[in-house]
Amino acid sequence: MNHRYPAPPDRLSRPEQKARTRQALLDAALALMEDRSLSSIGLREVTRAVGITPAAFYRHFPDVGSLGVALVDECLGSLRATIRTVRDGLSSSDEVINRSIGVLAGQVHDHREHFRFVARERHGGVPAVRVAIAVQLDLFAAELATDFAADKLRGGPRFDRWIATDLRMVTSLIVNHMVWTAAALLDAPPDSADAEARVIDAAGRQLRLILLGARHWAAED
Repeated sequence: MNHRYPAPPDRLSRPEQKARTRQALLDAALALMEDRSLSSIGLREVTRAVGITPAAFYRHFPDVGSLGVALVDECLGSLRATIRTVRDGLSSSDEVINRSIGVLAGQVHDHREHFRFVARERHGGVPAVRVAIAVQLDLFAAELATDFAADKLRGGPRFDRWIATDLRMVTSLIVNHMVWTAAALLDAPPDSADAEARVIDAAGRQLRLILLGARHWAAED
């Protein structure tokens, strides 16, 4: 029987080598930004940390701002996809809330550096990164609105009867609440399960309050 094993580093194909170096650049930038903003780090710092020449950087990114955009996509794009899967598999509003917050808490716990970067750069000094974060959050709200309009949320408001502008208003409110929750989780001591549990409990209660208010909003219309 033939067994296939991963190729050692010196036998990686060119696309594999390129992907590994690209990921190393992303990881190095995150490490350099532990207590700094993206605008304060230089291309040479990043390449020095990876062990490549500055010229080699341009094989992966046109500039440091583009590297920041890739970090946004890596963080928020992955979170969007994961939470979308949660919504696809559940219909109860309470289940969706609990599972979505659980997924968010797990992602923040496992990728604190990514989320600190997003929290810092959302209003930071690199325009392309600010735009990328805004686009990802808008996609979050748009996808949520699409699911709500299909009336997938048992126990919640009848969003399928809402006008589009009101629906986007409430989904944007939910997304902003998720951003607040991520920030609160980042501020909680990473080794304190009790502190994290308090944030998760408060986030769930607040999301239920948003949906309760949405139910009454629709009734008044």
